[in-house]
Amino acid sequence: MIELRTPAEIEEMRPAGRFVADVLTRLAAEAAVGVNLLELDALAHEMITQRGATSCYIDYHPSFGAMPFGKVLCTSVNDAVLHGLPFDYRLRDGDLVSLDFAASVDGWVADSAVSVVVGRARPEDARLIEVTTAALDAGIAAAQSGSKVGDISAAIAAVATSAGYSINTDFGGHGVGRTMHGDPHIPNNGRAGRGYPLRPGLVVAVEPWFLQSTDEIYTDKDGWTLRSADGSRGAHMEHTIAITDDGPIVLTARG
Repeated sequence: MIELRTPAEIEEMRPAGRFVADVLTRLAAEAAVGVNLLELDALAHEMITQRGATSCYIDYHPSFGAMPFGKVLCTSVNDAVLHGLPFDYRLRDGDLVSLDFAASVDGWVADSAVSVVVGRARPEDARLIEVTTAALDAGIAAAQSGSKVGDISAAIAAVATSAGYSINTDFGGHGVGRTMHGDPHIPNNGRAGRGYPLRPGLVVAVEPWFLQSTDEIYTDKDGWTLRSADGSRGAHMEHTIAITDDGPIVLTARG
């Protein structure tokens, strides 16, 4: 079911957005050579506790997950692009890591992701992150009242295809509110002018993710982490936004 939020409810969602943004800003700064993925997850857990927030991930067990997630942060490194289950791994120079985090504050959820390179970035990795960021910006810019979900999808796809990346539509954006995942689904490819109307009060996560040389993925033996079929690297960017008459509000804006 798709729910529309009142202006007052969107204001109530702002603290969740700010908290998620602050956590990702801190984690991105802490992601350095030698830092363990479990240390990043522990830091996110500590920040959740200090804020009195609730993790959206730790007990999450959808049909595509082998078991409850068990951690509070997704850490996808190099050929992993989504749902990366933190494990005992120390980041190395040149690693591309995507950090995906969602939490509930006062009953409202926000969801966001960012990709960074640890240490020295390879040119192809820097380009992948740049294109994925541009696709996120384009998707948000297309999220105007009176438009359609397909307008967001088409805007994201136009950036990806112009850069030579193919697109997987198995996972994409989604509604956000009292829970982390809701309707409507927002694929990263679609036809402009098609799909659910974007109305004031609709709150969604827009989340482009691309792989360097494939759109095929498989699930790692950990039962969660999604990796590229050919070993190429991936990047993932995401913001929670609210549709208003005056344009989209980015609830998880960082910085």
